[in-house]
Amino acid sequence: MDLSKILVVSGKPGLYELVSQTKGGAIVESLVDHKRVPVFQHDRISSLNEISMFTMEDDKPLRDILQDMFRKEDGKALTFDIKKMANSDAFAYFAQVLPNYDTERVHASDVKKLMQWYNILVNAGKVDLEQPEAAEAETDEQ
Repeated sequence: MDLSKILVVSGKPGLYELVSQTKGGAIVESLVDHKRVPVFQHDRISSLNEISMFTMEDDKPLRDILQDMFRKEDGKALTFDIKKMANSDAFAYFAQVLPNYDTERVHASDVKKLMQWYNILVNAGKVDLEQPEAAEAETDEQ
């Protein structure tokens, strides 16, 4: 699963896929409604590939957590209402996916946002169990 072109844009809801780069920024497409919008250098943009979650040991890359959720849910989107979910329920679910998360530094809003991102990615067909190293090796062999 390559998350390097899946972006979070501060101030804009949802997730976006990089379509092309421009002189002053980029053109991105929403994974929810497929609308294309420009983003600029002054916008705070993060690739999901760069994001990790705090654990009691080393930080765990978001890609690995999403793959764990994908396995747990048998490749399906979450069916509960994340926005109305109690914080304790969100943490209980997250503890099943990442039992050693740092309870001091991971907040309920982080967990709920991750769940929302997971649903967006699953519905867009962007989550798989392939490791990026394996995909690069296959590309190199061809």
